[in-house]
Amino acid sequence: MGHLKQSHLITTRERLRDQVAHALRAALISGELKPGEVYSAPGLAEDFGISATPVREAMLDLAREGLVEPVRNKGFRVTEVDERDLDQYTDIRLLIEVPTVGRVTLTADREDLRALRPIAEEIVEAARAHDLIGYLESDRRFHLTLLGLSGNQRLVETVGDLRKRSRLYGLTALDERGELLPSAEEHLELLDFMLAGDAMGAEACMVRHLSHVRSLWARDDSGTGPDGAGARTGMGSRSGMGARSGAVGRPRSAS
Repeated sequence: MGHLKQSHLITTRERLRDQVAHALRAALISGELKPGEVYSAPGLAEDFGISATPVREAMLDLAREGLVEPVRNKGFRVTEVDERDLDQYTDIRLLIEVPTVGRVTLTADREDLRALRPIAEEIVEAARAHDLIGYLESDRRFHLTLLGLSGNQRLVETVGDLRKRSRLYGLTALDERGELLPSAEEHLELLDFMLAGDAMGAEACMVRHLSHVRSLWARDDSGTGPDGAGARTGMGSRSGMGARSGAVGRPRSAS
């Protein structure tokens, strides 16, 4: 079951709900939980080795984020995102992130920008290691920390929500085609422009980066992107979860 069996995610009772939600988001982002498919809380709880209650609570959290929707007497259906949705999410991110990067280039403390380099390097290393969850986590930290240098927390929250809703479809297929590493390396290029004080160069790099990500979505033919989603009820086939993710099995635990 891939991410649903990562031992470090299910460790302490008081944080169980948040840990389950994190694991489910990871599976959603990587496409291991399929758009249009219905998953039951008891079925997922069995994979975790815990009771259904924290899983159901975590799924309700994801429903509030628009990632899943309740299906009466069945469970939760993973929200399907079509090409139009992805275009609109990308357009909004371009409108927000490009000028923000330009402003931050001119106003941010150089040390704050340099502090982002280790995160950018983590993104590249994760791409090289085919560690999709590590890639996504470092990518999220990089972009949201960078935007946080603007001092506008609402802006950061908005972009964070857009990232969750778009879910970076098809990473497994992109990784297998060798297209994830070039996208990862664009983070280092962006930082170079910003540290050089080149606001126009940084803005152009951000446009290219976001457009690159959107074009990769459009070429995803893995079945995990918006065009490859099937509307199926029930737990469906779960044997393929965890491919290329670095996930490991774990002993089952009680809640």
